[in-house]
Amino acid sequence: MSTMKEVSYQGEVTWLGVVPAGIADNRIHAEPRQSLDFDMGGAKGEHHHGEMRDSCVRVTMLYAKGTAIRNVRQVSILGQEDLDVMAGRMGLDRFDPAWLGASIVLRGIPDLSHVPPSSRLQGPSGLTLTVDMENLPCVLPGREVERDHPGLGKAFKPAADGRRGVTAWVEYPGPLTVGDRMRLFVPTQAPWAG
Repeated sequence: MSTMKEVSYQGEVTWLGVVPAGIADNRIHAEPRQSLDFDMGGAKGEHHHGEMRDSCVRVTMLYAKGTAIRNVRQVSILGQEDLDVMAGRMGLDRFDPAWLGASIVLRGIPDLSHVPPSSRLQGPSGLTLTVDMENLPCVLPGREVERDHPGLGKAFKPAADGRRGVTAWVEYPGPLTVGDRMRLFVPTQAPWAG
């Protein structure tokens, strides 16, 4: 019996980007790309690339800051529908995924920010990304918004609540191109009743 099931939703890749390797730690501005090549560390040439990373404030209850841990935050995936809602909430015509340090934007998967952890997104090349968890809003995208739209940076966190997408890691490497479709597989286990 399979522990994963394919759902009817597929996501069309509408945008790809990389946060350039070597960018300052307080910056996350991504540069758009037509295609990306993923290896086991994530998108090649990306700031978040690597099989390991230093622990951060998200896991201080488990590790001292800076402890080397598995990098399950290699890829940032957002829904185009969520970007559209954020833009509306902030009074913008368009919300630029570059402000979020996005790797992939998909159109067609409802409530992408809340797909279950361990879901898989698979591209036509076989590239398979495993969803870690919802990517909660933080202050860095607000700073990127503020650089382009002075006075709007503080509006980012409330506008992005529940809409920030997910982080993921590469389970199987391969290329991905704008216009590709990614199939969604979700775990079949029952929700935890804790």
